[in-house]
This record gives sequence, C-alpha cells and structure tokens, in this order.
Amino acid sequence: MLKLGEKGVVPQRDKKTYAIAPHIPCGVITPQQLRTIADVADKYEAQALKLTSASRIAMVGLKEEDIDNAWKDLSLHLGHAVGLCVRSIKACPGTTFCKLAQQDSLGMGMKLDEIYHGMELPSKTKMGVSGCTNQCAENCIKDISLMGKKSGWTLMVGGNGASRPRLAEVFAQELDSDTALDLIEKIVAFYKENGKKGERIGKMIDRLGLDTMKDAILA
Repeated sequence: MLKLGEKGVVPQRDKKTYAIAPHIPCGVITPQQLRTIADVADKYEAQALKLTSASRIAMVGLKEEDIDNAWKDLSLHLGHAVGLCVRSIKACPGTTFCKLAQQDSLGMGMKLDEIYHGMELPSKTKMGVSGCTNQCAENCIKDISLMGKKSGWTLMVGGNGASRPRLAEVFAQELDSDTALDLIEKIVAFYKENGKKGERIGKMIDRLGLDTMKDAILA
C-alpha cells in the first residue's frame, strides 16, 4: 500500500484533511478535465479548489479515506508538489498564442515536463520557459529556465524564491532548441553528481562557482 506522501497529498492546517493536486502540464487543461475536477471535488466534499503557483488546481480539504477514490475518479497523474524532485515546469503561451513571443515556450515547456517532472534531484527544483524577455514564467527565480529571443534561447540557472531569494544567472545564449535541451540535460546531470541533499542549484553554484560548473559542462 502506498504511503500518503507517495499519493501526492499535502496535509492541511487542521491536521485532519489533505490536499491533492493533479498534474496539469504547463497549465494546459481541457474543458472535460475541468469538469471532472469539479465533479470529483463535489463528490468528496472538498473544502476548496485552489489555483496554485505551479499552474495546478489543488483540491483542498479531502478526508484521508477519500483520497484513493478521488484519484481513481480523476484519472489524472499526480502533481509532484512535495519531495526532492522537479516540482513544476512553468511556461507562458509563447508563439502558440502570444503576439509578443519570440520562441515556442509552450512546446519547449511540454518537452521539459515530459522529461523532468517528478525526477528525483538533490533538492526541490523548478523550471520555467518564457517566449520573450518579459519573462512571464518568472525565469529570474527558477532553478533552470529558458528565455526566448529572436536569436534563440537564453539559458539561466540558479534562481529561487525561497527564504533566501537568489536571482538566476545566464549560463548560455543564442541557443537552438536541441542545444538548449542538451545543455539542460548536462546541467541536471552535474547537479545530481555535485549537489548536496537539500541544496538548491543556486546554493551549489555559490559553493562551487558558476565558472567551475560551466567549465565542467561545456568542456
């Protein structure tokens, strides 16, 4: 039997109920999925539905005995909202919808979500993809992010909005999509090998130095 933590549940303040957050890749959801979430919330008398910063819909205030059946009725994968893993990939509408976008941030975000969402790492990790320099995916406070320009992607690393906020730093610029994906794969591998437990990428960079990280990855 799965433990509560493996069921994607978050204990609530009352110490009696729980929240679950189905995975909604890059915040894109169908009308039918919305109807299903609403129906399940009604069926199990959820206290609230909450839009999260990770573009998920958290179902708040469920009883422990209803969690398994709620997941079964939802037929959606759990969103990794807790644990030492890639928690979320946030993406703006990009060239799919936005007139300001320079790159396909939604398409890139979906690729990153497919590869990395839920991947275990030394600490919680958040990614973002913005189609232009307005950075609607909040690149400056993401552990790994891509920002679109006419000349290609700008890859940034080391940001977080935690108790000790840290702004991301530029790792590489003018990248095509394949090169950007390859570099992110190498950054994640470097982080797996060199990051300490509970240490965000930015803290690892502060400890080792950005140039050291670049030299190891770009060599």
